[in-house]
Amino acid sequence: MPEVLLQMNNIQKTFPGVKALSSAQLLIHRGEVHALIGENGAGKSTLMKVLLGIYQADAGEIFFDRRQVSFNAPTEALHAGIAMIQQEICLMPNVDVSENIWAGREDKFRKGLFLDVKARYRATEELLDKYGINLDPRRSVKALSIAQMQLTELARAISYDAKLIIMDEPTSALTNSEIETLYRIVKLLSSQGVSIIFISHKLEEIFRICENVTVMRDGQYIATRAVKDLQMQELIRLIVGRELNDFYPKRTHNLGGTMVEVKGLNNDHVSNVSFQARKGEILGFCGLIGAGRTEIMRAIFGADKCKVESIVIDGQAVRIRSPKDAIRVGIGMLTEDRLRLGSITKLSTRYNLTAASLNDYTRFGVIDKSKETNACQEIVERLAIKVPSIQQVLALLSGGNQQKVIFGRWILCKPKVLILDEPTRGIDVGSKRDIYEIINHLAEQGMTILLVSSELPELMGVSDRILVVRNGSIVGEFQADDATQEELMNTAFGAR
Repeated sequence: MPEVLLQMNNIQKTFPGVKALSSAQLLIHRGEVHALIGENGAGKSTLMKVLLGIYQADAGEIFFDRRQVSFNAPTEALHAGIAMIQQEICLMPNVDVSENIWAGREDKFRKGLFLDVKARYRATEELLDKYGINLDPRRSVKALSIAQMQLTELARAISYDAKLIIMDEPTSALTNSEIETLYRIVKLLSSQGVSIIFISHKLEEIFRICENVTVMRDGQYIATRAVKDLQMQELIRLIVGRELNDFYPKRTHNLGGTMVEVKGLNNDHVSNVSFQARKGEILGFCGLIGAGRTEIMRAIFGADKCKVESIVIDGQAVRIRSPKDAIRVGIGMLTEDRLRLGSITKLSTRYNLTAASLNDYTRFGVIDKSKETNACQEIVERLAIKVPSIQQVLALLSGGNQQKVIFGRWILCKPKVLILDEPTRGIDVGSKRDIYEIINHLAEQGMTILLVSSELPELMGVSDRILVVRNGSIVGEFQADDATQEELMNTAFGAR
């Protein structure tokens, strides 16, 4: 039996009005890849923050590497041998990859009073080459894609020679090839005796690379199972506490006339894009990361400059030079990166709900608070957003509920066309089902949905029709009911 590296027993944590953890537990063996899963709000992040010393437990005990520990800060945990790759990027954007990897450890490369930058680059190159990570140590982080930033975070964690690495949604923004690189690195680290806590909402990943899985729900420990003995449906039942039959809602496909028509859309990332979508249609956009899907959406929404032959919304030709213009003509957009681009997490749920539609609650420059409150309360109930009050700071909500708030913002705008860019990224299986229901309901009410997703089952399960994007151009079209994952990927790779 492998040696126990980490044992957390009877961990309890209460915040004002909320019992975040109740008798939570976790057991990790040396060299094990162990999945920690549960719905958003299940307590996974809180448990990891207790381990790292961000929060102090109200009760319970932690043993790490044969001794009882209680860290007061993440730096203490790091020095003890615990590193974490955060789901949200925590890098310095204005310096290069090597500086981010070795931040706080510059003395390794000092010669007297001077910093040996070449030595730092060499050390970075050796680290990246050892694990097959394709990054330029000299490149500024602000010039990297989200996927490359995540690989930089991974390299930094590895550089500490940690005994335990916590990976929080590490593949959420990676391409298929980068995911394979990550899997290979995880297996290599495991073979070297490094333990991995793998937090993911992509259940297929757990069956692919994890040995054991611990499930949490409502702040409590539910079960630990050997992955080889589990079936997918049983795992889903453990996560949500109920069966999730008909995971993708049934659609009536009662489509109307053309709602949006784009002709000859071009910019530095997009080449001669043209398409139509009907009223009530969910039009999916498939492609590899970097293929141009997001760039098409940003251009339509006015977030990026472009040249376009014409954009017609509900029979009217429109000119869109900014997101404000897009909202005015009836287009909303839920962005790919909800924290950096789609919300202000330090402000209230109320503010984030009405940020794009304040004019509807304003008269002579004064906000009608009663009208705004009623609208917010109605959308909270309609979308089943779990929040104690609309004054609650958005950052304190779970990821699934944050996503519902942003959906609510655009529903309050009453758009004719709603762009959804990776709407379920980082969302648990139960919240995904809720999001699909919302999308389906909006389409049945006549809203046109433009859906970008990297999850092929999601595209095929939710969309009416799917367009495939490669190198900034639309290269294929499929009816969702008739498409296969193989056909979509072949088209995305240009293999057809």
